[in-house]
Amino acid sequence: MMKVIRNDKRPIWQQLLDQAIHNITSGIWAPGELLIPSRELAHMVGVSRSTIQIVYEELLSRGYTVTSRRGGTRVSNWNQVTESTKEIVAHGPIPPSLPLLDSAIDQLHHWFRGKEHREVDIDFSPHEPYVDGQFQKNWRQSLLHASAAMDLSSWAYGNPYGFTPLREQIQRYLSLERGIHIQTNQILLTSGAQHSIDLIAQSLLVDGDTISVEDPGFPAAWMAMKYRRMNVVPVPVDEYGLVVEHIHPQSKMIFATPSHQCASGVVMSEPRRQQLLHKAAQEQFWIIEDDYDSEFRYRGEPLPTLFSQASNNTLYLMSFSKMIAPGIRISAIVGSVEAIAQLVRVQELTYRHLPIMDQLTLTHFIKNGHFMRHMRRVRNVYRRRHEAMTKTIMASGLGERFTLRGVETGLHMLLEAEESYDEENVTKLALQKGIRIYPLGPYCLESKRKGWVLGFAKVDEASIEQGIHRLSELIL
Repeated sequence: MMKVIRNDKRPIWQQLLDQAIHNITSGIWAPGELLIPSRELAHMVGVSRSTIQIVYEELLSRGYTVTSRRGGTRVSNWNQVTESTKEIVAHGPIPPSLPLLDSAIDQLHHWFRGKEHREVDIDFSPHEPYVDGQFQKNWRQSLLHASAAMDLSSWAYGNPYGFTPLREQIQRYLSLERGIHIQTNQILLTSGAQHSIDLIAQSLLVDGDTISVEDPGFPAAWMAMKYRRMNVVPVPVDEYGLVVEHIHPQSKMIFATPSHQCASGVVMSEPRRQQLLHKAAQEQFWIIEDDYDSEFRYRGEPLPTLFSQASNNTLYLMSFSKMIAPGIRISAIVGSVEAIAQLVRVQELTYRHLPIMDQLTLTHFIKNGHFMRHMRRVRNVYRRRHEAMTKTIMASGLGERFTLRGVETGLHMLLEAEESYDEENVTKLALQKGIRIYPLGPYCLESKRKGWVLGFAKVDEASIEQGIHRLSELIL
């Protein structure tokens, strides 16, 4: 018999409905059994008839009962679930094996050193920029303003290109700071570099296309391309950047970091740049130019972009995750009108558009000068830390034992060892001493180069000196 539990927080009708469903699914009320009339059941349970009517209407709408004028309301033909079936249902289908995904995630963790959860005193992470309380205060201000100023129309489906006022701010920034003069329909907003690369792979390539990447280089780029079933081939990097003559002859796309090579830190020389642009034009392949940290240059102005010289076959990537904070998952792809339009079609199909609140906040953050003030402030921080890093490495003796590369631009530098050097062993020993350093190995596809990619953005000057001296005591 159904009953009401007075101290139960659920509404009375919900209690009775749950009991009725249990009676049906457990077989207490057999298929075809006629339900007690609502007036009679209400009297038996001690509730109003309207309460029982609500329960019966819910049972009918959910398919637990059927009704007819002459036959009344009966339990539907409910097939009882056996215990063995319950067990199977509880476990659900087994996800398929995805070896490409498993391999990529393992490489990603290895690159980030993500499996080493041990706390350390000093972490020379090359992956994260510097953030401070002033940034957080200004971002909160922009967030509150954006939230207060938005109207109901902002919550509708958005433009797959991205929020137009934000693209206008990016257009203005690129024109003033990077010499890139474009229209807003040449800008597509994404949620990070990996999203950008994945979108490009889906939009401009087909399965099996050959992609040439720097080796050593940006692991996330070739992981995303491999997962999209592209044929990824390495191109060596020397002191002048990507070795253009080693690009695979069947390449449909080249991924490059010319302003500050990911890993080695070298700047691609002007002859190499012209050689690459000429080859791309002649052989009609795409160039992805990842300009992830070139705004932070310690000698002169940021270098001209490849895109500004060859906009028809170059896709320029910029990321606020690197310029401001990783938590701001907003990046941009800049390209020709036709290429961006193709990317937007895939974006509209697969991702639709970015979350509007983040775009509104970033728009206010840039428009009201917070972004440029933040950039000026962190440039000064990076300049001091960059100087502390280079001076300490040379003073410690590491500069004599190893080759220091990539010190002109960006948030990391390379301390390169001989190819026979055991970089992993030193990495583990350093971890035991409370220092996390990042070996060059995970940045390499076929390259045998050794060393450590050392970031300084999140390490203050005192910690840099302490960490480098500890490392020198360990190695020298």
